[in-house]
Amino acid sequence: MLITRNPVLLNSTFVPTLISDSEHRCASPRSLCFSSRTDMDTAAGQSLYPLHRCKTLHLVRHAQGFHNVEGEKNFEAYKSYDLFDANLTPLGWKQVDNLRQHVKASGLSKRIELVIVSPLLRTMQTAVGVFGGQPYTDGINVPPLMNDNVGDSGRPAISSLNAPPFIAVELCREHLGVHPCDKRRNITDYRHMFPAIDFSLIENDEDILWKPDIREKNEEVAARGLKFLEWLWTRKEKEIAVVTHSGFLFHSLSAFGNDCHPNVKNEICTHFANCELRSMVIIDRGMIGSDESSTNYPGKVPDGLDLPSDVADQKHPENGQAN
Repeated sequence: MLITRNPVLLNSTFVPTLISDSEHRCASPRSLCFSSRTDMDTAAGQSLYPLHRCKTLHLVRHAQGFHNVEGEKNFEAYKSYDLFDANLTPLGWKQVDNLRQHVKASGLSKRIELVIVSPLLRTMQTAVGVFGGQPYTDGINVPPLMNDNVGDSGRPAISSLNAPPFIAVELCREHLGVHPCDKRRNITDYRHMFPAIDFSLIENDEDILWKPDIREKNEEVAARGLKFLEWLWTRKEKEIAVVTHSGFLFHSLSAFGNDCHPNVKNEICTHFANCELRSMVIIDRGMIGSDESSTNYPGKVPDGLDLPSDVADQKHPENGQAN
């Protein structure tokens, strides 16, 4: 997938099993690029980029929420204030448990340096359930990521011990407006529910972004998604989980993969299932980030003569083919 400041994404996917029962490459006004491994810069379909110009993103849609169930029955239900900031269903929590098992079995839980989450109840429940520490017990001298029974879930508190840092970011919220399920609570309320999540990047306690009579346009969501991806390059972390929403993911990613095989485009852009995880690599091809490589080594230490044979052959063709 490609954004136009030149990042690229490589894709691998976890889709949960149901439980019981850009140009165009750089057509965007920016310069990030997401791409799949089969992104074709050469006739052989291969691409090569410096490692320090890359970040690995593990993109997750939240687990099943009560709004998903009611909206499936009747689309008008999405407009009901009974679904304000909808939390996870019991089935959704089972989906969280399954994805958590996958993340641990695959080794992902040991590699993720940061978890970014949309500040809504269903996404934060999913994020801490999948990437958080063990169930919280008395005597642990760290704040819990989630207190017990948040959202009447019946779930025990979740510890932040041995978990990566969690940051709430408004840029990766779902479509804004009209649907109460996409309206957040006051940040003051969330701080009591999720003590170890960092809400410092959210400027307003109240939700001033959600409007009862104006629904954010698809192209506005896509533009917000590109802004979010650019913001990621201000972060030093190289392997990041992002727990967000179906609409945000679909519209943000749909601009990418147009230069790829159709199957690769589908891997990037199709709608996410509840609690689906797709791992991708975003590549900075436009020098958005400024991180230096931690693994490159300059050579010539100590300094010495090092004229390559092929260069010597070009400089002195009378000497014939160099060995």
